[in-house]
Amino acid sequence: MDTYRIQREFADAQRSFALVELHPTADGKAYVRTGLQTSNGKHYVLSIKFPDNYPNEMPRVFVDAPTISIAPHRYQGGHICYLHPSLWNPGAHSLTFVIAKAAKWLNKYEVWRNNGGKWPGAEIKH
Repeated sequence: MDTYRIQREFADAQRSFALVELHPTADGKAYVRTGLQTSNGKHYVLSIKFPDNYPNEMPRVFVDAPTISIAPHRYQGGHICYLHPSLWNPGAHSLTFVIAKAAKWLNKYEVWRNNGGKWPGAEIKH
């Protein structure tokens, strides 16, 4: 895990998003918590966890609050599918990108929830 890169990306994300916090884990790693508001005014709290080989593998994003029990485009571990893993590019993508994609996922989730279960936008099966 490239902790220096995470620290730089955290500083960049703070310039784009109002509520972003960097926290240490018990094993000496780091994770990010962020608060986002959707276009219809609903608030969410997310945790972003970095894999050991970050940035070569994309971070995992979890919705901490409110609890989302059922939703498409989530993995068995509970993290959301904000981007197909084959599209992750460590040279172009960053924490700011991840938070923005998670915000888009939350807005799509709300549309899905309110329109009878049809996910808006393009989908890639995996």
